[in-house]
Amino acid sequence: MNHSRISKSNSYRVSQELLRNKALKKGVNLIAPETIFLSRDTFFGKNVTIEPYVVIGPKVKIGNNSIIKSFSYIEGSNIAKNVKIGPYARLREGTILNDNVKVGNFVETKKSRINKNSKVNHLSYIGDTLIGKNSNIGAGTITCNYDGVRKFRTTISDNVFVGSNSSLVAPIKLEKGSIIGAGSVITKNVKKKSLAVTRAAQLEIKNYKRKKKK
Repeated sequence: MNHSRISKSNSYRVSQELLRNKALKKGVNLIAPETIFLSRDTFFGKNVTIEPYVVIGPKVKIGNNSIIKSFSYIEGSNIAKNVKIGPYARLREGTILNDNVKVGNFVETKKSRINKNSKVNHLSYIGDTLIGKNSNIGAGTITCNYDGVRKFRTTISDNVFVGSNSSLVAPIKLEKGSIIGAGSVITKNVKKKSLAVTRAAQLEIKNYKRKKKK
C-alpha cells in the first residue's frame, strides 16, 4: 500500500472541502459541491452559480450573477458580470469575458477577449482573438490561428454575424457590422457592413444511380 499517495489524496480531499465551504459561506451557489473542484485563488462575486462537475483551475475571477454550467473547465480567465458558460465549455489561460457574454457547449477559448453581449453558443474554437460587442459567432466557427510555427490574431469587430461552420484564417479582421455566410473559409479582411461568402458551386446530377454492393 502506498501510504504517501493515500496521504496526498486525503490532503487534497480535505483542502477541497475547505475551499467549497469557504465559497458556500461567501454565498456562492454550489450545486452538488462534492463534484466541484476549486483553486485557492478563485475569486467569486455575488450570486454566482456553479453547476455539478465543474473544475476551476488557478487564476480565475468570476463576476456577479454569472453561471458556470456542468462539465466546464476554467483556468487563467477573467469573467465579468451576468456571464453564462457551458455546459462542456473549456476556458483556457488569457480568456477575458465581459458583461452578458455567453460561451456555450463545446466551445474552447484561449488568449481571447469577448466583449459585452456577444455570443459563442456552440462547437467553436476561439484562439488569439478579439471579439467586439453584440457579435454572434455561429456553431462550428474556427479561428485558424496557428500555421505550425507562429500564432496569429483574429479581430472580430462590433455587431458582426459569423455564420455556422466558418473558418477564419488569421491574421484577419472582420469590420463592424459585417456578415460571414455559413460554410465560408475567410482569408482576407472583410469591410464594414459587407457580406463575405466563399463556397464552391453546388453540383446536382439528375437521376443519379447509386452504386450497389457486390
